[in-house]
Amino acid sequence: MCGIIGFTGNIQAKNIIIDGLERLEYRGYDSAGLALLNNGRINVMKKTGKVADLRKLCENAELSGTCGIGHTRWATHGGVTDVNAHPHRCGQVVLIHNGIIENYKQIISEYGLADKLMSETDSEVVAALLDTLYDGDPIKAIKKTVNVLSGAFALCIMFQDIPGKIFSIRNVSPMVATSCEKGSIIASDLTALIEFSKDYFVVPEYHILTLSKEGIDIIDMKGNEVKPEILSVNWDIASAQKGGYPFFMLKEIYEQPDAIRNTVTPRVSQGLPDFTEDGIDDSIFTDCERICVVACGTAMHAGMVGKHLIESRLRVPVQVEIASEFRYKNPIMDSKTLTIVLSQSGETIDTLEALKLAKSMGSKVLSIVNVKGSTIARESDYVLYTHAGPEIAVASTKAYTVQIAAMYLIAARMGLVRKLIDEKSTKKFIINLINASNIIEETLKSANNIKRVANHIKLAPDAFYIGRGLDYTMSLEAALKLKEISYVHAEAYAAGELKHGTIALIAENVPVIAFATQEDVYGKVISNIREVKARGAYVVLVSMDEKVDDVAICDQHIRIPKLDSEFTTFATSVILQLIAYYTSEAKGLDVDKPRNLAKSVTVE
Repeated sequence: MCGIIGFTGNIQAKNIIIDGLERLEYRGYDSAGLALLNNGRINVMKKTGKVADLRKLCENAELSGTCGIGHTRWATHGGVTDVNAHPHRCGQVVLIHNGIIENYKQIISEYGLADKLMSETDSEVVAALLDTLYDGDPIKAIKKTVNVLSGAFALCIMFQDIPGKIFSIRNVSPMVATSCEKGSIIASDLTALIEFSKDYFVVPEYHILTLSKEGIDIIDMKGNEVKPEILSVNWDIASAQKGGYPFFMLKEIYEQPDAIRNTVTPRVSQGLPDFTEDGIDDSIFTDCERICVVACGTAMHAGMVGKHLIESRLRVPVQVEIASEFRYKNPIMDSKTLTIVLSQSGETIDTLEALKLAKSMGSKVLSIVNVKGSTIARESDYVLYTHAGPEIAVASTKAYTVQIAAMYLIAARMGLVRKLIDEKSTKKFIINLINASNIIEETLKSANNIKRVANHIKLAPDAFYIGRGLDYTMSLEAALKLKEISYVHAEAYAAGELKHGTIALIAENVPVIAFATQEDVYGKVISNIREVKARGAYVVLVSMDEKVDDVAICDQHIRIPKLDSEFTTFATSVILQLIAYYTSEAKGLDVDKPRNLAKSVTVE
């Protein structure tokens, strides 16, 4: 969950590395550092805090060199200190690392490395081991080292006596690379590469890369030369910049209409859902008897929306599993189970391991991911790419809504090919789905009302979201959003469950945000709202009502456009995101970089 970057070329590397780290900072922002190799000397600068602090540290230092590596950290082993920051240097070796080395203690003991170590990190152990095994042949030392390591790792390495070259190898933890006129560059993800080239390749696992200003050489562990598959980015550097917004999160909230259009429109042919261009075979929809959705966090909540839709419309049983639990519960799966995995990055380690388990049990796997060529995409039988573009804010917004849109497309296609829904009904469904972009644009006009709600919530230690049916699934995501970026403790409850214990927590002025957008249970939710209001709650009602007949039922009313109940998810998504955003902003917090979190979870 760290950001790593390496550059070697024919221009100075310092600013390239620091600029790249700023683009990668959403992957970790506990500390940052860089190392430059110049004339047989390695200079290392590192510091706790943001990349801006590293930039300031480096401003007056005489740092030159056209070959260097940089790192922005999300702490796993060892606290947030200057010593624990990367890069780590030992003897002739300096390296940066993303991942977790599970057997680092055994390595210290077996190779007698304790006296070489200064930090508390597993990463420094790798540097010490490499230095111990290095005899002038970097490839041989790297091979010996990685054969000892257990766990996930992405490594960028420089040897003091080998000028102008960076060596790299990975297992599970992601890396991408490219070459251009300025030189060769490698990084955790595309946001650091896009300035140099729209063409790139995913670094294959257990292959050794040698980066030089002339290009990148790749060999496998047997020494065979390998030519990578070159991919192309369909967005530019402007997409990974704020574009005048105060935070990336707000920008990405407002990008949702286009993200949904870009995801849905190419998959509609003659008014019907069509996965021909994706190469998704209809047999996975017709032959399955059940569906298992596997994901983490926000992506799991998108899967829960899909579950509700598929079960209610198609009567096909769907279970939603937390990816980190799935591997350890001996799941019941077979060849009649379709597994759908959701991951924005396509690198979420728990989801990846769950995917591998599902395949080993005979299940076909369809992945919904946002990053072309990602590990989850490559490991899946079929891939449905979302087209949200880069999502920089740690809290997911547009990636979440396009995942929901993808689940709607899957439900529509499955119903059609299983002959559970006729063409006329399917076309109507797709029209509503295409209209989701317009619904979001209309809902965004309520931003000022939502801001007023946030100004109340910011003062509260606790908040509650309630709803029924689809509204309950949205409540789960709403509570997560509020917790992760505003640090307000929030819980979501099925509205009917309040009286079974939770209502004991309702007191004077406690915020309760009630989603009441499902017409079949609307009256029931209103009754639940009256229960909390009678106990002094500060109630925010989200509904399709033009106005509230009984003004005493709520303190604030946020209206969403009138539409079919199945499609209110897109409107409520925007509202829950803006509530969290404005609450965080009102508290003076860094919305894009909440404490203790990182964007892509690539460690278990």
